[in-house]
Amino acid sequence: MNLLINDTPLQLLPLLAKEVGVNGAIFLQQLHFRSLVSKKIKDEHRWVCKTYIDWMEEFPFWSERTIQRLIYDLENKGYLITSSEHNHMKIDNTKWYRIHYEKVVATSCQLDEKVSSTCRTACRQVDEMDFVNLTKPITKELKTSKTKDLVEMNHDAIVSVIEYLNQKADKQFKARTATTQKSITARLKEGYTVDDFKKVIDHKTSQWLNDPRFTCYLRPSTLFTPTNFENYLNESLAATQPPKRRQPLRPPVLDFSRGER
Repeated sequence: MNLLINDTPLQLLPLLAKEVGVNGAIFLQQLHFRSLVSKKIKDEHRWVCKTYIDWMEEFPFWSERTIQRLIYDLENKGYLITSSEHNHMKIDNTKWYRIHYEKVVATSCQLDEKVSSTCRTACRQVDEMDFVNLTKPITKELKTSKTKDLVEMNHDAIVSVIEYLNQKADKQFKARTATTQKSITARLKEGYTVDDFKKVIDHKTSQWLNDPRFTCYLRPSTLFTPTNFENYLNESLAATQPPKRRQPLRPPVLDFSRGER
């Protein structure tokens, strides 16, 4: 494996790294890119909604503990603003993030007096799109943006399905697990409905819940895969249909009046 640059390099500004550290500059750089492509707009600001696990996928070279400390440090220094008040459900504590661009511009003004007039103009306008000119994100955004948009669009349906599964099967699956979101979103894209998911859940829990050999398979990775989901749904529909009545056999009618031929 070649560890030298054959891929898009990770970028940061030295002056920003001097103020918030190398890790902080990397985090803000990536958050800025995410903000530019984000469709989550609240209070006239673009936000990025991610869990610590999601950030670990963005930065696989950091631990969850490192990311938590980094976010806490950037909040205290005033470069990062977070909130959990914009989630659809009150029980969802996933943080929303945005950069405090006024703080970034003010710091830039302090570091370079030669461009102080330009900085004062930027402070008034706070044009988030002009903060840094980026090329590509650390991850392959072009390949994943459509999938993430579909997941966000189907968020309520995903939560509804997982909550129903947890209730019926007495489980504690998370609606924000990436593989779970992708499998449910894929089935919804194929035209299936939330009611179809509930039929599958009802059918398989009635078969497996009290069977120690199969109760472990009451999980999204088994129930919602393409082949399994279609088969289980058809089983459910067949089980709810009344059995067809068989027509009674009628004895043949013999006509002896014609004689033998």
